[in-house]
Amino acid sequence: MHPSQVAAIVQRHPEIARARLVVDNAGGADRMTLNVEVPGNAPRDAAAIVASIREITKLRGEVAFRAHGELPNDGCVIDDVRKYD
Repeated sequence: MHPSQVAAIVQRHPEIARARLVVDNAGGADRMTLNVEVPGNAPRDAAAIVASIREITKLRGEVAFRAHGELPNDGCVIDDVRKYD
C-alpha cells in the first residue's frame, strides 16, 4: 500500500472527510481496515468504499466509519500496527 492509493480511494468518495488505513495481523493473518470520517448527514456506502479499495489496491480490505474528529490529524494515512513474535 502507498499513501497515493489511500488518496485515490478518498478522491472517489467525496463524502469521506478524513481517512487512515490501519494494517494489523490479528489472529496471525494480515488485515487492512480503512477508517473513515464521514459527516453525519452524508451517505455511508461501505460496499462502494470496499469495492474501491479492491480496485485500486488489488487487495481485500474492510471499512470502518469513525466519528468526526476521531482520527488524528497528524498527516499519517497508513498505520502499520502488525506485531511479529
